[in-house]
Amino acid sequence: MSETKSSLHTPADISTNIDTLAEAVVSSPSLTGIYDVVVVGAGPVGLATAVGLRKRGIENILVIDQTRAFRQVGQVLDILPNGLKAIKYLDPNAYEEVKKHNLGFLNGKQSDRKTNEEQTPTKTPLEWVFKNLQGERIRTVPLGFDEWFQDYGEGRVSLSWYELQTTLRNLLPQDLVKANHRCINVVNEPENECIRLDYVSDKGAEANPYAHWTDGDESNEMQFQNSDIGYQQSETKSIRAKLIVAADGINSTIRRVLYSDNPHARPEYSGYASIYCMVTEIPKELRTELEEKFFEGSPILTICSDEISTDPTDVDQPRMLLFRRPTGEVGYAIHVALPLDLLQGKSGISLVELAVQEFEKAGFPDVLIQLLRISPPANMQQRPFYIHCANSSHPTDSNGDRSIKQPAWSAGRVVLVGDAAHGMPPFMAQGANQGLEDAFAIVTAIANIAQNNRWDDMQAIATAFEKYERLRRPLMAYVQEVTLKRLPYSSNQKWQEYNEKVYLRNFDRVIEAFL
Repeated sequence: MSETKSSLHTPADISTNIDTLAEAVVSSPSLTGIYDVVVVGAGPVGLATAVGLRKRGIENILVIDQTRAFRQVGQVLDILPNGLKAIKYLDPNAYEEVKKHNLGFLNGKQSDRKTNEEQTPTKTPLEWVFKNLQGERIRTVPLGFDEWFQDYGEGRVSLSWYELQTTLRNLLPQDLVKANHRCINVVNEPENECIRLDYVSDKGAEANPYAHWTDGDESNEMQFQNSDIGYQQSETKSIRAKLIVAADGINSTIRRVLYSDNPHARPEYSGYASIYCMVTEIPKELRTELEEKFFEGSPILTICSDEISTDPTDVDQPRMLLFRRPTGEVGYAIHVALPLDLLQGKSGISLVELAVQEFEKAGFPDVLIQLLRISPPANMQQRPFYIHCANSSHPTDSNGDRSIKQPAWSAGRVVLVGDAAHGMPPFMAQGANQGLEDAFAIVTAIANIAQNNRWDDMQAIATAFEKYERLRRPLMAYVQEVTLKRLPYSSNQKWQEYNEKVYLRNFDRVIEAFL
């Protein structure tokens, strides 16, 4: 189901829809000590959920996160048309604030560039270039807001994960978002018509082996095994709520607690990983060859064996994301299919050797292999990508038993959103964007529960959460498939089909589904 450009909605239309849902929803902090909604996870998806709930008058809420303090972590995110549409529906003010922090990709803030527009002639719009191993262009993707808006009725914004988190946090009352609250358990309390969330606070930092880059000297498995150290002696405290929205990421504690007897409670290795490095000192001849054969003025490009090939074996061929900063540094991220044990615990030198081996095997040109060889081992990082499959079964099932279905995205008063429901690799830049769509859908569902005062109606809650999952799971199964197989790259027709299906959907139908 896609919409034509003529059916796109104005901010006024969006405000009208929000006002309709928000009517008679206004609440104030409960005197019973029971929140209407507790959001677990103060990343962009959890915070966007809270912003959307407050926009609809649901103020008796709390957001908690296990991080000891909010720090500048995370990579640059591309918020694409579907993600921006979701933010706009959640709260038009949040949409405007996010746009203010748009980056000129790897070149500083958009606002900084505008001050020089009168002095510098207009340049060709920046593009993300896709090239084959011979340096031939296969496809280009614009990086500017306006080009995307013209094609899809909404633009593209690039900003750091932390900048997005901070922007959304600043739209919420300071005391509504609590750090250093690590969820350890959820317990249904039917006698109180609520659910209890147990948490601990501690000065130790929580390691997450599923969501962060690690250098070659760290073992993901050891991080996971040691992640509970320091919390065992902490005092357990509790919060009660009518509903819990679990936005606590790929390694979701709540998912593990709800589905402890299901092997899909924990994330599964997707079969793909990334090796990352920044290279500062590059010989002049090598830098010149990189510029003339590959960069050609573009700040970022993807290099692969043949992006337009229909050969399914090309899915496992390595791809190189190559970029340069204004300071002269050249960075790369190699996406490669590897067994997990080839990555874990490897030194920086071993990661360089592994990357070179994969490139030589795939026939990458010598200029790129030379770049790998001069990579500083101390700068080498690796990150395996994990997934919660949206399909009921998937080839990555760790135990090989297809009869064990993926768990539902809700149980009683608890619902999963974002990576906690369906995390996946970032190859199509849809992880955060689909999470924002989840936020919009679940906010719409909860607003309907609140509007009709159904906080204690378990059948109404179950129906709302089932509608949310029916709306979101089929699309997520599709997005995961194309992400893992790079299907849109196999032909221009598939590329167009993907863009229409992901970027041009009618978001009003989500609202209509819950009315």
